[in-house]
Amino acid sequence: MKSISILFLAAMIAVVLSGCGSTPRASVASGTAMGAATGAAIGSFSGNAGRGALIGAGVGALGGVLADEHRRGSFD
Repeated sequence: MKSISILFLAAMIAVVLSGCGSTPRASVASGTAMGAATGAAIGSFSGNAGRGALIGAGVGALGGVLADEHRRGSFD
């Protein structure tokens, strides 16, 4: 249960920070990088850094896309 909470917290941090960037490509790239780094760090505690990095990269990329779409006014 504790590792799920930590993974969820790391994913949320990656999503929040993924909006760093002034272009769509920069938002997605920074979100992916921060998500992968966070996921790898969290995954290393559970013994599977690779899986954590992949999950974190996916969450970070999604966060970057969503942040960019929000910035453009696609969401209310």
